Amino acid sequence: MNKIITDFVTCDLLDDNPDCQVCMPNMEGKRFYNYGGLSSFGGEVVTVKCFEDNSRVKELLATAGDGKVLVIDGGASMRCALLGDMIAQSAVDNGWAGVIVYGCVRDVDMIAKMSIGVKALASTPRKSNRKGVGEVGETLQFGGVIIKQGDFIYADNNGIIISQQALI
Repeated sequence: MNKIITDFVTCDLLDDNPDCQVCMPNMEGKRFYNYGGLSSFGGEVVTVKCFEDNSRVKELLATAGDGKVLVIDGGASMRCALLGDMIAQSAVDNGWAGVIVYGCVRDVDMIAKMSIGVKALASTPRKSNRKGVGEVGETLQFGGVIIKQGDFIYADNNGIIISQQALI
């Protein structure tokens, strides 16, 4: 299992690597908030695109994470959560470094106690419906950035940056 990367500051990484993409705060009126127990996290990106259905999220986070970060494009839906405490615990148990959700999470008090990074737009108590819908490995676009499977992502209290190669 890869070591989970937590010892960095995105400002310093960006200063040293100015060609990185920066996920823009307040793009389309959206802002990412920290919900996990780790305030900084990074690793290789795995992507999933799903709208109000966390079937693929649950499946992916139940596999070996090897220090990777799952980036979920939930279409910025505020109607239901794509990550809750049970799936987040599965991610911790399987060695994922973090999850970034372009959408909502739930069970935030429990997730805040877990050794995983989680960023999302908001929280809501409503769970998603599972219909087995969602695409893994899709190129995602939100917050003014393009995120591809295999990119590297780094997130902390300063923001989120994306690189085509590992920075740490």
